[in-house]
Amino acid sequence: MSFSSEFLFAAATLGVTFFAIWYVWSLLWGAVPFTAKAHQRKEQKLVLGAAQTFILSYEDLPAYRDGGEFAARMGDLRTALAAKDVAACKSLLEFLDPPKSWAAGREWLDILVVSISVAMAFRAYFYEPFNIPTGSMQPTLYGNHSVSCSPGEADFFDKTPLKWFKWLLTGEMYEHFQAPFAGTLQFRPTNTGHYDMRVVNGLTDRVSKQMLVPTDVLHPHETGDGPYRQQALALPNGLTHGSPVRAGQSLWSGKVVTGDFLFVNRWLWNFRHPRRGDVMIFSTTGIQGLQQGTHYIKRMTGTPGETLTVKDGHLVVDGKMPMEPLRIRQIQNREKWHEKEYPYAGYRPSERPDYVMPGRTIASEGDLVKLGPDEYYACGDNSPSSYDSRYWGPVPAANLRGIAGGVFWPIWNHRWGPIE
Repeated sequence: MSFSSEFLFAAATLGVTFFAIWYVWSLLWGAVPFTAKAHQRKEQKLVLGAAQTFILSYEDLPAYRDGGEFAARMGDLRTALAAKDVAACKSLLEFLDPPKSWAAGREWLDILVVSISVAMAFRAYFYEPFNIPTGSMQPTLYGNHSVSCSPGEADFFDKTPLKWFKWLLTGEMYEHFQAPFAGTLQFRPTNTGHYDMRVVNGLTDRVSKQMLVPTDVLHPHETGDGPYRQQALALPNGLTHGSPVRAGQSLWSGKVVTGDFLFVNRWLWNFRHPRRGDVMIFSTTGIQGLQQGTHYIKRMTGTPGETLTVKDGHLVVDGKMPMEPLRIRQIQNREKWHEKEYPYAGYRPSERPDYVMPGRTIASEGDLVKLGPDEYYACGDNSPSSYDSRYWGPVPAANLRGIAGGVFWPIWNHRWGPIE
């Protein structure tokens, strides 16, 4: 598309004319930014507005109504406001409402308190951030995990300061943990999907700084022989809890990947009932067999009044295999939800005879669970590695906190966005 020179000239003339009219109008009314007249007009508006607000706020108080100096000054303020006398209004306001000390600090404190209150209310009633701590929901959602590698395998972006930029995008941070001094190695589990690894020297009472390694870094390792054989958690290099280490010894190197961060939708269930397939966040308080005072995330597989079991790797509800919604069908059929992920493993019983509560858990195929009128069944998408209702039973309705809305960090991965 092309325009004639006559058209372009007419358009330019019209534009210049409109700009000139706007500029002249702005000068007349003091609307041109950063001019003295604009500043004067702004101050007039603020002062007159403050005077009107003060009169409406305090005119009913006895001190400003029943005679005396303050009542007289209030009358003068009304007269000055009616006449739009900015100087008189400003002088009277300084007498009636003198400036407070640290006014700017008070204003910022008010803003801070209001902001915190709004944020807390937003979190309590609408959306709350939540971090996936473990891999029980893989491959749908990833918890804190690791990728072991040698220091030589670290690339250019794994070095400071670029590794922080890489972490902001991918949640991945290269770490190389070394013993700061000679001592023994100690591990302590946390509720964030990590082990707190430290070096302790009992002779000097020295304790190293915290070194957080994801739980999947440590693998079961057999120690002892015959009746003394037992399982111990070991690093890939064979170091276990209590192993002696020397100063500078490499303990573990690899990439620590932060679990997905998502928003918990707190309001949706106020408008509809929880459904099968919802990724549910619930409190563990009062549920026997779980760490108290924390929150779990699982997929809702059973709703009130239903009878559940597991058969041939499939979830069976009221004698039928549910195939809706999409994720339930993909888990049932052992499909991939994304080309970059491995297939789901289906549903399995816990196969743990030490976790048997008749009518509550699914330890073997054929075990039936009948849910009460306010009970829900919670199973992880990663059935072989999920500690869920198959072990400890249903979740009471009172423990439900919300539904997983969407992953907001890390940004650079295919799981970012709404969760199905």
